[in-house]
Amino acid sequence: MTLARLARVLERASTDPSAANLTLAQYRLMAMIADGADRASEVAGRLSLAKPTVSATIETLVERGLVARQTAPADRRAVRLQLTAKGRVALTAADAAMREVLDDLLGRVADPDAMRRSLADLHDALDQRRTERRAVRLGR
Repeated sequence: MTLARLARVLERASTDPSAANLTLAQYRLMAMIADGADRASEVAGRLSLAKPTVSATIETLVERGLVARQTAPADRRAVRLQLTAKGRVALTAADAAMREVLDDLLGRVADPDAMRRSLADLHDALDQRRTERRAVRLGR
């Protein structure tokens, strides 16, 4: 329940029009693109979402001028995604807004460093789980 509440607080921060005005789903997708995931299928797999769901979100981001689609010269069927300059600004603004909220919350706990370590451990555990599930899906 705490993680669900935190997600809602972070989404409120990122959807604030004075910040980035991004839903949490849009933020996650843009962060993955910024991190090097440049195909919709790759993003869908990493987020464990159906490709149509990711495609709809991408379409919205393209319409807003935050993400651009480019065809690869070697294979015109392959479409690569990248953040536009406007998209990088929005992602940076969302990061800052969410960081501000997290810093405020961490300032309210007894041991902020322990909480940061716990969050880092949770991040690593999520990565490990994703890797294991992907291996099972691919039959490895």
